[in-house]
Amino acid sequence: MNDTVSKYLQKHGFERFEPKAVLFDMDGVLYDSMPRHALAWQEAMQRFGLHMTAHDVYATEGQRGPDTIRQMTRQQWGRDIGEQEAQRMYEEKSRLFHLMGEAPIMPGILDLMETLHEAGLTIGVVTGSGQRPLLNRLLSDFGRFLTSERIVTAYDVTHGKPHPEPYLKGLDKCGRCEPWEGMVVENAPLGVRAAVSARIFTIGVNTGALPISALADEGASIVCGNMFEARLACLDIL
Repeated sequence: MNDTVSKYLQKHGFERFEPKAVLFDMDGVLYDSMPRHALAWQEAMQRFGLHMTAHDVYATEGQRGPDTIRQMTRQQWGRDIGEQEAQRMYEEKSRLFHLMGEAPIMPGILDLMETLHEAGLTIGVVTGSGQRPLLNRLLSDFGRFLTSERIVTAYDVTHGKPHPEPYLKGLDKCGRCEPWEGMVVENAPLGVRAAVSARIFTIGVNTGALPISALADEGASIVCGNMFEARLACLDIL
């Protein structure tokens, strides 16, 4: 048995690991979109009088946008704002992001999906995004592997990442799988935390600006540098 699998089973007290489904994050995993998100976040927040760095963007990636904004206003303004105001600010960030055009598909992701599909795994997506154009694009780019019923968005959950609910919902949408029947591919620390909290075997892929330790420290079973390495790791596991 693979050593990382043995450690995973021991950590969570499971007797077996029989992956039937794999859940992918979207931004920074399916699409090389995070540099554009970073620019859009910084410009939008500056317009509202909030300071946000690129590091802040990567560190809070995976959270619901309005939740990130409310977190910043508490820190910088010393007060809470309502969900409606936070949503309005997030819509400005979304508007700026879409002006930048479509982000490219992440190199190596189609090969990874093909490998997992051929191995018989059901493929799902779990994203904190609720932007309809992006969700429609998922089916256009990955429709061979994915259906709309297996996409979890911000509209499907009460609690976003880093809460485990999004990934537990993903397991449910992919055939009501148990945690030991799933795998997650994530690039964001908060996303890794969510998947690990859901007790799912988690592959961290460091496609952003944070150090590898940012994913390992959140409990990722494996940390890879790109999707080509992630594919080799999956072959070793399966």
